[in-house]
Amino acid sequence: MHLIFICHTESRHDNSNIQGADPVSAMVVFQDGKPYKKEYRKYKIKTVSGPDDYASMREVIRRRYTRVLKDELPLPDLILIDGGKGQINAAIDVLENELNLSVPVAGLVKKMKKHRTSNLMMGDTLEIVALERNSQAFYLLQRIQDEDAPVRH
Repeated sequence: MHLIFICHTESRHDNSNIQGADPVSAMVVFQDGKPYKKEYRKYKIKTVSGPDDYASMREVIRRRYTRVLKDELPLPDLILIDGGKGQINAAIDVLENELNLSVPVAGLVKKMKKHRTSNLMMGDTLEIVALERNSQAFYLLQRIQDEDAPVRH
């Protein structure tokens, strides 16, 4: 499977906590390949106690896209999730089954040693899509990944 990565707006969500305390999630937005910092958000997790990434992802996706619907904001072309199948499925579940939205969702697959994006996980079967290291898509995903760390802290 080849990835053609043409997006007007991408939104990335990432959860973080320190041993289950003070969980937060960050959202960064890129528009036409550039950071759109005005739309960055940091969410304090309100309804989840302890380190439950799936429930935290559900809460943040629910809060964000309920507001998108309420305020009639444009949907992103792609939602990137910093996580595996569980986090991706949690996001898709809220989008499709609770909010009746259809937005493509992909997960960032990382090399364990360097914690850097190496592939994408996407599609109905959450298939791994290899990214060529010298492609524009790969560099854009690296930039998006690098951008969210300061937002979470």
